[in-house]
Amino acid sequence: MSSELHVDVSKGVAVLTLNRPAQQNAFTPTLAAELGAALQRCDVEDAIRAVVVTGTPPAFCAGADLSSRVGEVSATIDPPPWRVRKPVIAAVNGHAVGIGLALALQCDLRYMARDAVYGLNQVRRGVLADGYAHWTLPRLIGMANAADIMLTGRTFDGDEAKAMGLANSCLSGGEVLPTALAVAHDIANGSAPLPVALSKRLLWEGLRMNPTVVGQLETDLNQHAAKSIDGGEAMAAFRDRRQPSWSGSVSKEWPAWDAAGERERPSLD
Repeated sequence: MSSELHVDVSKGVAVLTLNRPAQQNAFTPTLAAELGAALQRCDVEDAIRAVVVTGTPPAFCAGADLSSRVGEVSATIDPPPWRVRKPVIAAVNGHAVGIGLALALQCDLRYMARDAVYGLNQVRRGVLADGYAHWTLPRLIGMANAADIMLTGRTFDGDEAKAMGLANSCLSGGEVLPTALAVAHDIANGSAPLPVALSKRLLWEGLRMNPTVVGQLETDLNQHAAKSIDGGEAMAAFRDRRQPSWSGSVSKEWPAWDAAGERERPSLD
């Protein structure tokens, strides 16, 4: 990979760092492609149990880089962070505007710098926000708050992001990445990989399901998890009064219902 994205994998955690500091990590088609490839790797490699996305200081991502006018710049990454079967944590250690904030919204958890500037300001530039922002933002902070941010294009700080429910925690810029890494390592070391992956997928897809369907899927997926490698390990650890040693495979033990196409798995509709 080029220097636009740094990838570091250690002790079950992949750290993906947007690395265009001179441009405040502004998004380019190259960076989008490299981030997508890295997320795809995180999805399929069982050794990776959690992912942290951050930026080389001083910013997280200041939006689209329009200076070169080469190619269309979009926050619609393939795969998007919410489709990756591992928890994806945004360590928003500086400004995140436009595409930068849309990227953070696609992650499962967000730890955000208090003094940074945030916003979806595309309407002030004659376009509208993309990168699934119209889908993610109202689900995170409600329709009224989402409309306020997206229709005005105004900016806000980390304290307001936390008050609205957009940030899991609001911290000083220097604390953001260490906090996100601590959470990632806690997940990687303490939680069974397959149930975490299944819970993440159900959290995102359950937003469009009725309670009956969600309840049935919880039952079905718990039965599937109980038959997995780590299901047996959980029982053995409980019996032996010790901490479990997880070795399950998300890629090999993923249930068949998600491998099929949308039209072939009505239980998710």
